Amino acid sequence: MIILEARNLTHVFPDGTVAIKDVNLAVRKGEFVVIAGANGSGKTVLVRHFNGLLLPSRGEVLLEGKPITKDLTRARKLIGLIFQDADSQIVGQTVAGDVAFGPENLRLAPEEVKKRVKESLEAVGLSHLAEQRPHLLSGGQKRRLTIAGVLAMKPRIIVFDEPFAGLDYPGVVQVLNQILKLHREGHTMIVVTHDLEKVLAHADRLIILEKGQIVQDGRPCEIISQVERYGIKRPYGKNRGVESMTWLS
Repeated sequence: MIILEARNLTHVFPDGTVAIKDVNLAVRKGEFVVIAGANGSGKTVLVRHFNGLLLPSRGEVLLEGKPITKDLTRARKLIGLIFQDADSQIVGQTVAGDVAFGPENLRLAPEEVKKRVKESLEAVGLSHLAEQRPHLLSGGQKRRLTIAGVLAMKPRIIVFDEPFAGLDYPGVVQVLNQILKLHREGHTMIVVTHDLEKVLAHADRLIILEKGQIVQDGRPCEIISQVERYGIKRPYGKNRGVESMTWLS
């Protein structure tokens, strides 16, 4: 079943720069997709269209067969986007307050908000820090807090934009564990990265962007030998038939 689809998606900035052009892709429910490309290839611009944070100059995005522009609130509930800069996504004075922000904006009953906050913090292992101030968290903990904030909205699709940027090894392990756990639980996962070695071994599909267009789309084991021509570092080692570093067992 196709859950998310982009049709002829094009975005032109006011200065005339074409960020993405005629992008067509379909993501199936439960799929684990990695979108890769060199800096400036259009990765972030593309995924910000998925829940309407950016609107296209031409084309459309469909969620479960319906254009997201028909109901942007629904799209932003069902498609959670986790930014590269966790600090830009954290708005609460406490960890629990930050997770509550989204559900409260949906005007849910206080009991439901409290329930979602509790469940989301448990899911990312931050329950013991519920009253902590977010700026005191480590980089990995901040990334997990943003994941909790998205989980509280009950999404079906979770999009990570460069989830490992700026993290030390323990932070990378924390976040990668969380991504894999969410996928096992049935979420559709889209991970944007230019660094394949941490995540590619776990992916069902690899999409490569270059100059705002999809130039490769298929199984990682079929595409991995070509990534360097697009300015992407090629991972080494072997795991599940895909060349990659094995970060976790």
